[in-house]
Amino acid sequence: MDQIAKLKEIVDGSSNIVFFGGAGVSTESGIPDFRSVDGLYNQKYDYPPETILSHTFYRSRPEEFFRFYQDKMLCLTAKPNAAHKTLARWEQEGKLKAVITQNIDGLHQMAGSREVLELHGSVLRNYCEKCGAFYDAEFMLHARGVPECEKCGGRVKPDVVLYEEGLDQNILSRAVHYISEADVLIIGGTSLVVYPAAGLIDYYRGNKLVLVNKTPTARDAAADLVVQGSIGEIFAQL
Repeated sequence: MDQIAKLKEIVDGSSNIVFFGGAGVSTESGIPDFRSVDGLYNQKYDYPPETILSHTFYRSRPEEFFRFYQDKMLCLTAKPNAAHKTLARWEQEGKLKAVITQNIDGLHQMAGSREVLELHGSVLRNYCEKCGAFYDAEFMLHARGVPECEKCGGRVKPDVVLYEEGLDQNILSRAVHYISEADVLIIGGTSLVVYPAAGLIDYYRGNKLVLVNKTPTARDAAADLVVQGSIGEIFAQL
């Protein structure tokens, strides 16, 4: 039996699946990955993206932060791919309990998923740091310079976890709960190197750990099934 047939058998036999996804789920929708060869790290800026997307840089050089943010982080024309759509279908069928994602693009919700835990926030939510007023991604895309609140003039900050900032503890604890209760844990589109998110899989207690990724990951040896390839193409067959 080939790997995809094995994965289909695992999925068909479960009603308690949790999916944990990383950048690879979004790159197939045309959203650039930080670490890939053609990703953001290899494009020319005065500072590396990890520096620009840090809390310190956001505070000290907001103009440069927002120039990069508008240019590289707001991919508002992207559409869900087969992986997003398959996960949404599984949830509707009662098979999938939650999607836990490191992505910030909102594509899972666009595809129809409801229980989505966004570990790193979302570019679709932005709030004034002074009065808390909400702004959408279109507002951020078209803002000139540093986005300012139309109500109080405060700076509008994306609801995205920057480097040096902690993850939301409520979302983390919900993710731990789903993973620890899961029958099947499918991890897709991530090399499992970004912590603390990558450490979440240590809470999985089942015996159906599936890794789907284009390249080998640090946890392949521990997985019950490894499927290498394009996650969109693989999920389109499930």
